[in-house]
Amino acid sequence: MLVHFPDSWTSATRTKFFDAHDALKALGAKYSIPTQVLNDRVFTFTHTASLAWRLATALYVKAAGTPWKLAPLKGVPADTAYIGLAYALRGDQRDAHYVTCCSQVFDMDGGGMQFVAFEARDPVADVAEARRNPFLSRDGMRAVLARSLELYQGRNGGNLPKRLVIHKTTAFKQDEIEGAFDALAGVPEVECVEVGTASCWRGVWLIESGRPKPPTKASGYPVPRGTVVIRSGNSALVWVAGNAPQVSSKGDYYQGKKSIPKPLQLIRHTGRGSLELTAHEALALTKMDWNNDALYDPVPVSIRYSQRLARTIANVPDLPGNVYPYRLFM
Repeated sequence: MLVHFPDSWTSATRTKFFDAHDALKALGAKYSIPTQVLNDRVFTFTHTASLAWRLATALYVKAAGTPWKLAPLKGVPADTAYIGLAYALRGDQRDAHYVTCCSQVFDMDGGGMQFVAFEARDPVADVAEARRNPFLSRDGMRAVLARSLELYQGRNGGNLPKRLVIHKTTAFKQDEIEGAFDALAGVPEVECVEVGTASCWRGVWLIESGRPKPPTKASGYPVPRGTVVIRSGNSALVWVAGNAPQVSSKGDYYQGKKSIPKPLQLIRHTGRGSLELTAHEALALTKMDWNNDALYDPVPVSIRYSQRLARTIANVPDLPGNVYPYRLFM
């Protein structure tokens, strides 16, 4: 179902306590009807090829299509699965006591793109801390990840993944880590990775000036996309936004063409192996958003999609905790 919300309706469709987009998505999910929201820009956008691509991709996905998938990543087992966790406090942020959680799980071939909507029943003791960093209890984490694992097994003949990577934007509490290992005891390798987007780091790419024994000079373009700086044994910076000359026939190319890009800060709370590999996966997942036609997204799709559903279930209190296919919420 395609629904047009005119811009002139904005004062009614998006208010402090109501978002018509989220309400529509929740209503569609209740009846298993994929929905596509259109605004006035659809009818005024001058780049018709780009518009056609975006609409065609959106409708294809909502008809259960898979437009593209991850290419094999060297060093990553084929039966690796990815889970994105996002939390939101339901109700008035000043006195909210429960955490809503979204877990989004999929495998490397783009399959199993499903969401788990979950409402924690354990009260958050420190509401001020929860506003900064919503979190789950050990039991809550075990419950939501066990349900996520069932989704993967249901699509893969009951088999467990050999490796499972969990992304979220805040630090993993000790209870959350213990709950994860409770639920994933049969998975040989589990990585819990904090994907920080508020990094204060910046980078300048230095190039040769062309004179004999020259000092280096700053490039006119940002640090190349994919640059990784290892900070410690469990922490790295990765530039997912940056110069990408391979995609341009004219040489240098920077998506957006403004500001100095911030790197993502990856902190691995559990797991082993090369941090470069962890960064490579995060970089690859920035190209898996089926909801736009950009070269890349600022964050891995594991983060982007789970945040969208967490926001929706926080804004629509009567949306039941359930399993939903991707196409109902994008």
